[in-house]
Amino acid sequence: MKIKYIKYVLLSTVLTLGACSTDYLDTTPTNQTSPSNVFKSTETVAMAINGLAKLMTAQHIGQGYNGEGTIKLYFGEYPGNNFRKDVSASIANLENIENTNSSLNAYPWHYYYMLITNANDIIANVDGAEGPVNDKKYLKAQALAYRSYAYTMLVQIYGNRWIDSNNGETKSVVLRLSPNDSKELPLSLLKDVYAQIYKDLDLAIQLFGESGYKREASKNYFVDSSVAHAIYARAALNKQDYTVALREAGLAKKDYPLMSTTAYKAGFGNPTSEWIWSSYGAADEQLHYYSYGAYMAYNSNAGAVRNTPSRISKEFYETIPGSDIRKELFIDPTGYPTKEYNEDNGLTVAKSQLDKDIRVKYPDIQSDAKTAAYMQVKVKNNTNPGVMHLNHFRSSEMYLIEAEALHFLGRDNESSKILENLTRESGRDVNYSCRKTGNDLFNEIVKYRGIELWGEGFDWFDYKRWNLTIDKKVGSKGGNASPTFARKFTPEMNNKWTWRVPKAESDYNPNI
Repeated sequence: MKIKYIKYVLLSTVLTLGACSTDYLDTTPTNQTSPSNVFKSTETVAMAINGLAKLMTAQHIGQGYNGEGTIKLYFGEYPGNNFRKDVSASIANLENIENTNSSLNAYPWHYYYMLITNANDIIANVDGAEGPVNDKKYLKAQALAYRSYAYTMLVQIYGNRWIDSNNGETKSVVLRLSPNDSKELPLSLLKDVYAQIYKDLDLAIQLFGESGYKREASKNYFVDSSVAHAIYARAALNKQDYTVALREAGLAKKDYPLMSTTAYKAGFGNPTSEWIWSSYGAADEQLHYYSYGAYMAYNSNAGAVRNTPSRISKEFYETIPGSDIRKELFIDPTGYPTKEYNEDNGLTVAKSQLDKDIRVKYPDIQSDAKTAAYMQVKVKNNTNPGVMHLNHFRSSEMYLIEAEALHFLGRDNESSKILENLTRESGRDVNYSCRKTGNDLFNEIVKYRGIELWGEGFDWFDYKRWNLTIDKKVGSKGGNASPTFARKFTPEMNNKWTWRVPKAESDYNPNI
C-alpha cells in the first residue's frame, strides 16, 4: 500500500459525502463545488464542519478502517490488558509498531492528518466567508477543537509517554497548522505539540464564549465548549499536567449528569445525559460490516461478532464486585461446568446449558452467532449490522480524570470522594466506598477506569500512559486469553509502545 502525504483539500474529501435528509450530511456534491464556494458563506463552511464529523465514521485507506472506531478497537482495545477478541494477532500482539510499511502503522497518521489539514483550511478561510461574525467564531472554534483532538490522539500513538519524553524534549509528530505549510517539515518536540493543543483549545473556548453558541440537545455530534474542555482534560492528563486536567474535566462535565442505571444497561448505542461528544449513526448513514458496531455489538449479524464475540479479561472481571451493575454487562459462567465452554477463548459448546441460558437472557443474539463465557453485552447496535451512535467523551471519563489528577496532586481524600460519586452516588454500585490512599488509591483508579470505560477505546492508551505491564494469560494460568494472544508486554518493549512514523510520510518528507 502506498499512501502519500497530500493536502487533503475539502474539495476532495470533506465534500465527497453525498446527500442525506439530516443536516449532518447537508453538503454540496463535488461536481458542483469549488474551494471558493466551500468558503463563500458561513452556511457552506458549516457544511465543511459537518464533513469533518463525517470523516470520523468514514472508511479510509481500505476495508476495515472505519474512522474513529478503528482507533478505539485496533489501537485502544485489541492490544489492551482487559479486552479479549480472537481476531488479528498482529494487531493484538503489537507486531506492527516498528513496521513502517504496514497499513496499520500508516492508518492513524493518514486519518488524523486528514482531519487536521481539512480543519486547517477552515481555520484559514472562515474569517473571509460571508455571514454573521458570531457564526464565523463558532465555526472556527469547532475546527480548532477538531485539530486539537487529532493532535491529542496522534501523540498518544506516535509520541513517547510523557514520563519517557524528558519533559517533552523527544520528537513526536509533524505540526501542520496552515494550508500553506511546506510538506518538508521536521518532527516537532512533544512539548511543542502539547503547547499547540493548549493554544488551539484556549482560542476555541474563547470563540465559543464570544459567539454565544449553544449546541442543540439532539446534535451531540456537533462540537461545543464542553467538547473543547473535555479534549483539554484528556490532553492534560496525558501530559501529566494534573492541575489543568482537574480544572478542564470539571468544566467539561458540569452540564452532563451521570446517566441512570437503566440507561447504562441500554446498549451504549445512543446519547445519554452524560455523552459530551459522539459521532452520528443511523440506518441511512452507516458503514455496514465495517463499522465499530459491526465489530463490537453483541447483537450484530456481522461475521466479526458472530464468529468471535468480544470478551472481558477473566482476571479483570473477577475483581469487579458482585454488587456493581457493570458486572452484569458480561456473561458470568460461574456455576456451569467448564466442559460447557473453552477456558481460553470462552466459546460455549453449542446447545449446552450455558449457551441456552445466554440466548434466553439475550434473545437478540443472532441465532447462528457463537456465545462465550465473559462475553460482553455492554454494547449493542440499534440496527444491523452495526448502526449506532459512537461515543467519544462521557462525563464518567471526566470524573476519572478528576480522581487521577487529585491523587497525583496529593489530595487523596478528594480523589476517593470522586470515585464514590461516580460509583456509589450514580447507583452503579450502591455498596461502594473508598478510603484508600497512596499506591492503593492509584490501583483503585486504574481498576475503576477499566470497569467504567471497558470497550470504549482506552485500555492500551491507559496502560501506555501509566507505564504498566500488559499481561494476558491462558486459562490454565488463571486467564482467558487464547494461546495465540497470551502475551506479556512490559513498558520498555516495542519501541516503548511508540509507533514509528510511517514510511509513506518519511518517503515524501525529507525532513523526517
